[in-house]
Amino acid sequence: MTSFYFKLPVWLVAALTLAGCAVGPNYRRPQVIVPADFRGGPDGASTNSFGDLPWWGVFKDPALQDLVRAALTNNYDLRITLTRVDQARAIQAQARSQFLPQVGYDGEAARGRDTYLGTPTLFPRPTTTDSYLAGFQAFWEIDLWGRVRRMNEAARANFMASQEGRRAVMISLVSGVAQAYFELLELDDQLAIAQRTKESYERTLKLFSDQHAGGLASKLEVSRAELALRSVTATIPEIERQIGLKENEINTLLGRNPGPVPRTSTLLAQEMPVEIPVGLPSGLLERRPDIREAEQQVRAANAEIGVAIGDFFPRIGLTTLYGGTSTDFDKLLKSEANIWSAAATAAGPVFTGGRLTARYRQTKAAWEETKLRYQQTALTAFREVSDALISHRQYEDERVEQTQAVGAGREAVELATARYKEGKASYYEVLEAQQQLYPAENSLSRIEAARRLTIVQLYQSLGGGWSLKDAAWTGASK
Repeated sequence: MTSFYFKLPVWLVAALTLAGCAVGPNYRRPQVIVPADFRGGPDGASTNSFGDLPWWGVFKDPALQDLVRAALTNNYDLRITLTRVDQARAIQAQARSQFLPQVGYDGEAARGRDTYLGTPTLFPRPTTTDSYLAGFQAFWEIDLWGRVRRMNEAARANFMASQEGRRAVMISLVSGVAQAYFELLELDDQLAIAQRTKESYERTLKLFSDQHAGGLASKLEVSRAELALRSVTATIPEIERQIGLKENEINTLLGRNPGPVPRTSTLLAQEMPVEIPVGLPSGLLERRPDIREAEQQVRAANAEIGVAIGDFFPRIGLTTLYGGTSTDFDKLLKSEANIWSAAATAAGPVFTGGRLTARYRQTKAAWEETKLRYQQTALTAFREVSDALISHRQYEDERVEQTQAVGAGREAVELATARYKEGKASYYEVLEAQQQLYPAENSLSRIEAARRLTIVQLYQSLGGGWSLKDAAWTGASK
């Protein structure tokens, strides 16, 4: 035994030196074809990105900021994601514990005939005896091949992936609340347009009714004016219904029961950024949490290959035992009852029926899957940014034209009404001008909302501006 302990440090050093290398492939980021710039983006490359701004620097409406803060505190999807992060953290701690010796205790008390601690024993004559055992055992697997390190690497990558998943949910939540809020303001605007048009049609109906009473207009003119009025009035309950549903949607995102949503601003009062730098496409790989999450999944799958390879090699470890055993309980802790042992162990597979090979092939296929998902996620990200940029540019051009159309429609209504009062135009001109103005104003409202929704989509597609220090949303109070 003395010789064993003398040699033990020597081969332990040798084993730990060999353990510097881990079996399996080292991680390398999968290649992604990165475009030179974003299609539809501004001319000229810029290293700054709109996505680097914190959400409170993009959505400046105080009412909207309050809604976002409430959502980041109470939203159930986010809270569920946080529990997944806690689970991944605990799994990583389990994997990390395998680097340390595993210590346990054991105790046994038995009474039997020609047995000692339940094991048959040949005594000089048949004897019924009591037997006791108490002690501590320890086992430490020497990670000679790096199997444990690969397991820890996979667990850490899964934990990091859960962190990125949390950030992705937070960005999606912020964008979802902002989008629903702007859609609610659009409905408010459409309701205001409908009510304003209703008032205009009421004035026209009164004008035609007065003309008819004086014998200057026909009953047909009055009926047509009333038809236009009732058609617009019928749209108001539908808009109010959509407003109620949209408020319920927002409250669900906030983790609240259905109810009204306070807002003190209008759609047109929402600020639009003058310039929108998008940065370099390569920066998207470092900023978007869904891409970072997919990469961590690739890293975990790569480490699992090393774990599968490590299962082919023997597991080498040290075991120790210290305790006492005696036929008398009161002598169990005395020196003459002490027992101890120290041993080196090695165990490995010889024949498993192809199980280990199949496991290795499974991990290789899983790695290939995660690699393809990572590349697909990056490709989708480039497309989403480009879609948002193209939409933003086209909506700007459309807004200019539609604004002019609404201005011309309002002027046409004023001129037609004045001409009708002077007897220079028929009622058809007045009704036609009014009926063309109402949808034109609704179209402009939809375009204005779409412009703001595009900003939300672009902000989300660029990664939302969440850095590690921004992960605590409490910074919104700055």
